[in-house]
Parts: sequence; structure tokens; C-alpha cells
Amino acid sequence: MLGTIEWPSRVAAAESMPMKIGMIGSGNVGSALGRVVMFSSRHLEDDKRLAADIGANARAGTPREAAAFGDVLVFAVPYGALPELGQALRDSIKGKVVIDACNPFPRRDGEIAERAREKGAGLMSAELLPGARIVRAFNAVGADRMSQAHEEPGRVGMPIAGDDEKALDIASTLIREIGYEPVRIGGLEMGKYLMPGTPLAGERTPEEIRKITTTLQP
Repeated sequence: MLGTIEWPSRVAAAESMPMKIGMIGSGNVGSALGRVVMFSSRHLEDDKRLAADIGANARAGTPREAAAFGDVLVFAVPYGALPELGQALRDSIKGKVVIDACNPFPRRDGEIAERAREKGAGLMSAELLPGARIVRAFNAVGADRMSQAHEEPGRVGMPIAGDDEKALDIASTLIREIGYEPVRIGGLEMGKYLMPGTPLAGERTPEEIRKITTTLQP
């Protein structure tokens, strides 16, 4: 599934304009984030039902519409979909902040996932989504509680990685609005640690994430 959202974010508060979020993917992670943020999909009817369930700010469209709509894009699709989406949306994603919430699983995603694990998911995502200002986030924390993070804001840390400081600032603001405390662990080469099965996986406090990060190598 794939999607779009108009999020009245504090990022754009100075201009009194809402930050528009293009959500590409409405599976477990996408739908969880969408409950606090809008959608596009290959399964458009399912996404329309999801958008109606989420509320007035959400509307469904195609991935191309979501990418064109969003000031910031969130990719939450199976990793195997990234090569095709990167090509199809090349013009729309260029220069935009892209929050990469995709994880590579070889059994599901095949050869591209194996390459991503060898190269590092952050660096591979940047290669597959050329021109985008990539921030890896929402990869290490389970989707089941994402829509509840706002109930205890700042208690759970969200490790993030990226090379673009402004993109990291924007992503950090959005992450705080959801209820997590963003913790920068380094550049995209550290994105390999932002996925299940790594030392940073699971819910941890910001301080725990910082402590673990000191033991990791780029």
C-alpha cells in the first residue's frame, strides 16, 4: 500500500502554513504514522478506507501524487519496491527530505536487500532514491506502538541517521511531534544499525541509545 498527508507541523509555523507530508506506504509502519499524519497506494480503495479512519487531514492518492504533494516524504514500503519507486518518482523526490523507514529483508525483498545489508541500508537507499535528502528513521522501533508514542512524549528515543543537517532538523521536529525523542547516531553509513536485529532495535530511552551508539562503528 502507498499514501499522502497534510500535517500542520511546527516546522512551517513561521510561515503559518502546514507542512505537507507525502506518505509512500500504508502497511504497518505507514498506517501507524498516518494515524498522526495522508496516503497514496497501489491499493487505492484500501487506502481510502484507511484515510477515512484516520481523519479529516488524510486523503488517498497514487505514489506519484503523494511524492508531488509532499514537502517531506516518508517511504514505508518493502525494500524491494525502492528501485522501481526511485525511478518512477525521480523528478518528484529530487531535493526533498525523504524519511526512509524501509528495512531490507532478503527473504522478502531478494537480491536488493542482500546488497543493502552489505553496503548499509542508509547508503543503498540514497543510491536508490537519487537526489533525495535521506534521513533513516522509524526503522528500529516496532510499528505496533508508534501511534501511541504521543501519550508519553520523549520517553522513547528514535535513532536517526543522515548526512544533511537541515533534513535531520526537519525530521527531528516531525519525530518529536509524533512523541519520540530523536537521537542522531551519525551519517548515512550508520543507517545499517537502524533495523531489526541490530543493537539499536527496540524501544529504548534516548540515553540508552546514545550509550549504545558509542560502541558502534561506521
